[in-house]
Amino acid sequence: MSEYERDTLSVWDVLKPTADKLTGVDRLLMGGGILLKSKFKDNLTIATLIEDHAGRRPQQDAITFEKQRYTYAQLNAQANRYARTLKAGGVGRGDVVGVLLDNRPETLIIVAALAKLGAAAAMCNTKQRGDVLAHSLGTVKPKAMLVGEELFDAYAEIRDEPALADLAPVWYVGHSAVGAAPAGCAHFLEQIADQPSGNLDDARRVSSSDTCFYIFTSGTTGMPKASRMSHVRWLRGGAGLGMAGLRLTPNDRFYCPLPLYHNNALTVSWSSVLCAGATFALAPKFSVTHFWPDVRHHKATVFCYIGELCRYLLQAEPHENDRNHAIRAVIGNGLRPDIWDEFKHRFGIDRICEFYGASEGNLVFVNGFNMDRTAGFCPLPFAVVEYDPETEEPVTDDKGRMKEVAKGETGLLLNKVTDFAPFEGYTDPEASEKKLFRGVFKADDCYFNTGDLVRRQGMRHIAFVDRLGDTFRWKGENVATTQVENALNAFPEIEESVVYGVEVPHADGRAGMAAITPVNKLADIDWGALVAHLRNELPAYAVPVFIRLRPEQEITGTMKYRKVDLKKQGYSPEGDEPVFMLAARGERYEPIDDDTRAALADGDISL
Repeated sequence: MSEYERDTLSVWDVLKPTADKLTGVDRLLMGGGILLKSKFKDNLTIATLIEDHAGRRPQQDAITFEKQRYTYAQLNAQANRYARTLKAGGVGRGDVVGVLLDNRPETLIIVAALAKLGAAAAMCNTKQRGDVLAHSLGTVKPKAMLVGEELFDAYAEIRDEPALADLAPVWYVGHSAVGAAPAGCAHFLEQIADQPSGNLDDARRVSSSDTCFYIFTSGTTGMPKASRMSHVRWLRGGAGLGMAGLRLTPNDRFYCPLPLYHNNALTVSWSSVLCAGATFALAPKFSVTHFWPDVRHHKATVFCYIGELCRYLLQAEPHENDRNHAIRAVIGNGLRPDIWDEFKHRFGIDRICEFYGASEGNLVFVNGFNMDRTAGFCPLPFAVVEYDPETEEPVTDDKGRMKEVAKGETGLLLNKVTDFAPFEGYTDPEASEKKLFRGVFKADDCYFNTGDLVRRQGMRHIAFVDRLGDTFRWKGENVATTQVENALNAFPEIEESVVYGVEVPHADGRAGMAAITPVNKLADIDWGALVAHLRNELPAYAVPVFIRLRPEQEITGTMKYRKVDLKKQGYSPEGDEPVFMLAARGERYEPIDDDTRAALADGDISL
């Protein structure tokens, strides 16, 4: 075995040559060992892991997608062709390349190819448009772009923005090598055709501490921020979630219907698959109708979820094939306790591997012991501290120190930042520092503020309760209230707005609600124009579901809006302030009456 071959051993080989044969508790312990020790070879990366699998299991399926199939040998060979094309275009170690493609094998191959060069993929949220998309890309300063045929219109809207105008090259990734690329773009699939398929020497020089990709997150305030993912943190995710949590083996087939610009797909799911040498069964998108037939088509044994996905599946009419599948375990986050048992029993799911983590967070909790109704366990230091529900800030004593809550109580989750569990942060240092608390329990400690309320369950387990601050979750996406407020305030008939999330029965997350003060009279608002304006400025999930009319907004002594009371009142406030709801399939706002509120309470209206 050459020195290079010894340096590119997989996660399995790092710890034990017989890892492929391990099951049950042994696999849990091995995954936990990797998670705690993480003594990977310095150049163990996405790229070298794929190269290792291509050598060890060349004919095994690495990716399946609709009727397409890539073995590990084919995946590695194609990633090498992509990498040589990217390198010829000037991409090298430390560069950032924007990636704007929907779910398809090319997206994953691009990430692998960039990893071989030591470059980072900036995974664009495919639902973002206009200023929001341009801002996201501007935060990472990409050197080049890869744009899918299916999303080229979205890129065309922003290609002349100052931060993007000088990008070169811009590669057009069609669905085939046939056809012409748009003006000013290079045809990527045409350029790769004649490239050699052998491994590149560049991969040897890439460190596991290098950035492999950026995920754009709403953060707690304002526009999206780019959170960094290093290879080593990505590998820890695969070890902790895939090996310790799911107990994956090379025989598993992992079905992923979630978008690849989310860490649930690109980190949780794909890292778990690659660490185990399993098969990644990718779906174009989530569909209730096609979900179970697709699971059967791919012969999937595991799938990933977000809480909303599980609720949508439960809302579908029961079918005799509900248990006609090979799924042995599922992994995800946001499965609410009120539907946990029903979901598990209806679909015959033996193992629900709920986890808790954030794109930019430094710790992950995982339900490795198959407990019910828990976000899981974390062996690393964290704290659940008292908070003030009025200010939504931690409670401190006269020395500025915080206090942990007791078992069974709810508090703000803080993750301790250590040399082993560093906070990799955003591309914006100021935004990164705002996520940290220093001097929490003693002068020299540092904790990452998750912004989430959790229940301390004991035995180092937590249960997710809610989000704090100026971000809420709806339709599986984080919504930044500042972004929505900016869009509302830009409408000429609105003087000011306050945006927040409200709970709706039978729905996961919080629906967006805006308290607005008109410039003139209520009758002057053109509701159709407002909807059109919001749909042009915001992703569909961020358009407020409810709008409340107020003559003026209440503020605190520190000039902050009083959102706490607004959240408590929800869409049924007392008094004479009218409330409107987005209706007619999102085409207009209509006044809410008692019958509408009753229908929402009974779950008869789908939002």
